[in-house]
Amino acid sequence: MKPSAIAAIAAASFVLFGSAALGAVAPQASYSPQFYQAAAAYCTNTGGQVETRVAVYGSNGPTLLFLDGLRQFCQYTRPDGSRIHLLTTTLYSQKPTLAALAYYAQVALGSCNGNPASCYCTLLGGSDQFGGTSGAGGGWYLKGAIDETLEACIFPDMSSIDSWGLAYHSAGIIRGKDLKKVLRFKNPY
Repeated sequence: MKPSAIAAIAAASFVLFGSAALGAVAPQASYSPQFYQAAAAYCTNTGGQVETRVAVYGSNGPTLLFLDGLRQFCQYTRPDGSRIHLLTTTLYSQKPTLAALAYYAQVALGSCNGNPASCYCTLLGGSDQFGGTSGAGGGWYLKGAIDETLEACIFPDMSSIDSWGLAYHSAGIIRGKDLKKVLRFKNPY
């Protein structure tokens, strides 16, 4: 990895975690039922589709292990078929979230081994790996969806965004929808 890319990632990590350390990030637990309803309605009103997904482990094998956890994701789809997902709470928050800051920062991808989207997520301080690096796989599951198992980068503040959408965006490629037009927390950079 080039030194300039490492410096950019370190700077983005400082910006991302500096915001969290200062208490500027809305905690997940503070959301009311009305907030979740408003977030889902906002997703739909901005051209998205709400998907309720369940956490699963073992998606690379024959048997899925369904974990405790349901989350509502907003899926935006472009006419070319590309998609991006993010939690409805991440989309609707008017305060900074680490996922929104990561999207806005557009830190260059750099060099990664293995799955580039997963690696990029990790470089930004998040994780999309259920069960670590065992190869068993996992993510957010929705039977019959185009992306049955979604790799979503989850950050320490519990905000989340599609790992592949985030990685593509780092190179200036918009998948699904340009989230700058719909995220309620506006670009601080």
